[in-house]
Amino acid sequence: MKSKGILLLIFTTLLLITLTIFSSMNIAISWIFYLTVFGQSVLVFAVYHILRENYHTDKTFKDWYEDRPELSK
Repeated sequence: MKSKGILLLIFTTLLLITLTIFSSMNIAISWIFYLTVFGQSVLVFAVYHILRENYHTDKTFKDWYEDRPELSK
């Protein structure tokens, strides 16, 4: 199951890329301003959602990195 927060972060990244393209194409500054404000709102909401997500794990810092078992020795 994918996290809604991660999808919001992907959407925010795509919005940032779109804003970069818009600014290089000399789109009206009002569009860029409103999209920037909207993107900032989505980013704040995504971070809030990720931090408040009901996620539990049994892993601790003693488990270290699972993809590098030689580091746990």
